[in-house]
Amino acid sequence: MKKSEATRLTILQKAFELIYENGYQTTSVDEIIATTQVTKGAFYYHFKTKDEMGLAIIRELMMPNFKNTFIEPFQNSVNPLDTIYNLMYNLLMENESLKVEYGCPASNFTQEMAPWNIDFTKALNELSLQWEKAMIDSIEKGKINGVIKSSVNAKEVAVFTLSGYWGIRNLGKLENSKSVYLVYLKGLNSYFDSLK
Repeated sequence: MKKSEATRLTILQKAFELIYENGYQTTSVDEIIATTQVTKGAFYYHFKTKDEMGLAIIRELMMPNFKNTFIEPFQNSVNPLDTIYNLMYNLLMENESLKVEYGCPASNFTQEMAPWNIDFTKALNELSLQWEKAMIDSIEKGKINGVIKSSVNAKEVAVFTLSGYWGIRNLGKLENSKSVYLVYLKGLNSYFDSLK
């Protein structure tokens, strides 16, 4: 990796951490520069504006990580309901980089930026749609394989699960406790049992 590429990646990673902890709107370019210890000129060499940097965080950091974490588990899934539940359990209870007090990075970005910036809306919607599609495709395979009732509407399950995840991440943030996650996981498990 060239020095300029390494500098760009460092800016994105440090900015992501600051934004995840403090929010996009309240994190200033000056704070990002101070944390990364790059010059203002170096920052603006890589990004013309803060929003350009924010979109690069979504496209260059969040999307690849999102594919690894949220999409790949469905690639060879035998029982999609187990895959979804295990993914939720891991994200909520075991994932070290997702902090209960800060919520979900994608959800935070959506709440802060989607109403004000169409480019953020499009990029974040792409993440959401990829996850939804992976779930829908997996659930449809589960119906064909007989592990899920044929009458189940795959899109309903995916939207319900997705919205439940984003919602419970916000509740966890409000309560600053993972205990609410356990309530969600228990309810999700019961719901999935009704689909078999």
